[in-house]
Amino acid sequence: MSDVLILGGTGWLSGRIARRWVDAGAAVTCLARGTRPAPEGAELVRGDREAAEAYDALAQRDWDHVVDISSQASHVARAVDALGERAARWTYVSSMSVYADDETVGADESAPRDQPARPGDVYEYGAQKAAAEDAVSALGARAFIVRPGLIVGDGDPSDRFGYWAAAFTRAGAEPVLLPPLEGRAAQVIDVDDLAEFIVAATRSGVVNAIGDRHSLSDVLEAVRSAAGHTGDTVVADEDWLVAREVEHWAGPRSLPLWLPPDMTGFMTRSNAAFRASGGSLRALADTIGRVIVDERARGVDRPRRAGLTRAEERALLADR
Repeated sequence: MSDVLILGGTGWLSGRIARRWVDAGAAVTCLARGTRPAPEGAELVRGDREAAEAYDALAQRDWDHVVDISSQASHVARAVDALGERAARWTYVSSMSVYADDETVGADESAPRDQPARPGDVYEYGAQKAAAEDAVSALGARAFIVRPGLIVGDGDPSDRFGYWAAAFTRAGAEPVLLPPLEGRAAQVIDVDDLAEFIVAATRSGVVNAIGDRHSLSDVLEAVRSAAGHTGDTVVADEDWLVAREVEHWAGPRSLPLWLPPDMTGFMTRSNAAFRASGGSLRALADTIGRVIVDERARGVDRPRRAGLTRAEERALLADR
């Protein structure tokens, strides 16, 4: 039986990873603050990764596999220092946000990264992930770095992909506002496909874990069809949206999945290494169906971390 340590294990992605390993027969330990439960069958060790003693009990054991997803480089570096000698294998879940080049279509794992963060730097997600990668890479052939793109699926706390399921569902027969679509792409990975890949992969090095490339128009039409939307769709111009303070990508008053026109490479990266390493992808329609069910269950008009409220959307449509 494998002894697996998840640094986290109670969140959306890390919980799915822990669940997969429990189902595979591993003895799973989750280090977390304990504000949420660990998956059934996993042991929860309570600890704050800011505390000097966070790893004391864990450092007395050997681990077949350690998994970390933190976006705090200092947390990752301290964990490697404390546990690296006791780990036969270490997987770090990084992000495609580490890349400095967001314009080149089809870029692979050799693309240049952002400058890694240094202690005292203002927090920047990509730079923190790059510095964390460097800390894990010190483990040599025992290190595996996974760089996901946009992770989607039921329960997604970011509300980005789910926004469109909610927007088409709540509109019914009324119009829905869309961002510019021509030449825009969408590239996502289902959270369960990512968790399965992390558990099953045996290689080391770096892999972009991301789905196949689709046109943004095809993805949104697939969500619209599955949601049963019968109203019109209104495609807005880039400058018109920016002038009305609608944000790209994420956050309040945004149109998720919409990227600035110069970010042509952000959702068009190569997933050849992922495929060659045994990564598999379920049909996008399966993911969309689960997300729609989840959004309806959670409430399509609930407060969201990303997207427009229906009132904001109606006001923008009235201004067209």
